[in-house]
Amino acid sequence: MQASFQTPDTDTSIPGRLDCETAALVRGFLGPIFARAQSWPELCSTLDARGYALEFRDGRLVVISRDFAGPLCTGRDLGHPLSELAARLGRPQLKLAQGGRKGWLA
Repeated sequence: MQASFQTPDTDTSIPGRLDCETAALVRGFLGPIFARAQSWPELCSTLDARGYALEFRDGRLVVISRDFAGPLCTGRDLGHPLSELAARLGRPQLKLAQGGRKGWLA
């Protein structure tokens, strides 16, 4: 199942660092989703149900927020860098999305 949310093709930015308070709130809300995920498809569908999606941007795993239709943070910001997720969940399978951007194949 592929996550249904996609950002506009013109938005390819990498999110800046979150301030301490925002980072703590985001980690508290999204961190457990990343920690409990047993597979990439499960992670993507759980995030999608809560209004978020995952993308690769410049080699980084980026969490996209549907609320403001843009990048929120990276997996590393949540304490779950791509290297840790790949070791636990396996290598993510990607496919090209519209405009040549990489999207999830889940």
